[in-house]
Amino acid sequence: MAEVIGVVNLNLAMVEDGQAFVYRKYLCQCDSKKYLDAEARASRRRVGVWQMSGGITRPWDFRRVKASTRSGADSGSIPGGRRYRCSELSSYARAQELLSQGHRYLDSNSDGEACESLRR
Repeated sequence: MAEVIGVVNLNLAMVEDGQAFVYRKYLCQCDSKKYLDAEARASRRRVGVWQMSGGITRPWDFRRVKASTRSGADSGSIPGGRRYRCSELSSYARAQELLSQGHRYLDSNSDGEACESLRR
């Protein structure tokens, strides 16, 4: 991680304004108290990413889930061992059934609905 500091510490200002999260993995290289306090203030004021209840998914969590989904698909952990495509399915209902059985890759935007193109 790098800090962008000029007249203002840009990283700290972004955290304070709710435009960035504190990436705790790299806090040891910075003034951790300043960053954590700035994030707490942004959260209390509900600005930026904190406008949504609970905030938004942290980028590192998103990447971890994506990586585990990819590795899970490659390792044969797909339920029943078969991978489906939306174009192969007969109905939206069937897609939802497969999603409930663990075929999460059918929900490409992670909104809880599989193969939305099949919805009529």
